[in-house]
Amino acid sequence: MNKTYLKNILKGLTGILIYFAVSNYAAVPLYALGIDPSKLPGYVTDIYSLFMEFLIILSIFLLFQKEITNSFKDLKKNHLKYFKKYLKYYLLAIIVMMGSNAIINVLGGGISENESAIRSSFQTSPVYVFIASVIFAPVLEEFTFRGCFRAIFKNDTVFILVSGLVFGSLHLITMPLNELFPIYLISYSSCGIAFAYMLAKSNNIFVSTGFHFMHNGILMSLQTFLLFFS
Repeated sequence: MNKTYLKNILKGLTGILIYFAVSNYAAVPLYALGIDPSKLPGYVTDIYSLFMEFLIILSIFLLFQKEITNSFKDLKKNHLKYFKKYLKYYLLAIIVMMGSNAIINVLGGGISENESAIRSSFQTSPVYVFIASVIFAPVLEEFTFRGCFRAIFKNDTVFILVSGLVFGSLHLITMPLNELFPIYLISYSSCGIAFAYMLAKSNNIFVSTGFHFMHNGILMSLQTFLLFFS
């Protein structure tokens, strides 16, 4: 194992550790200051949550500053080429996701707890959920589950499967294991696998991030439409 690869592994592991540490212990600084998060106004906790997500993004950016900067420069020159080349893989992932969801509905399964929580939050804090889902989440999740994982796994197949399945599994973390779990996992992992494939083949983190932006933007636009017109 050469020093460059070892350094990349350490950077990837550090980024993943930062993601999970900040995500799970974001309220610790507030408690340390004697502040009870549950007693804060909703808009304050929303802003605080976005700030903590920004810190994760900034931390991973600093870890991979050279790679991310080069990827952005490359995207500016080749964004149309990347979009045309990888759109079919995104559409294939959507077909797999929709097919899986159709099977789940036929078999009597409902929406996952993750999806239910998002819809519930959107009812009470639509602006926060829209910003978090459409702007922050694509960057945060791609930097972590694609960028950091790619630094660790150089084999394309291993990287694509691990990145996609871990990404999908975390959306189902509160779901009990049952006979429908594998189908839910396929549904939630389909886009993650497609995004990982895009990074593996393009070597540009902003290709998958761009499609992730588009995907979340479409979904949240539909949610917004239903919220105001249903």
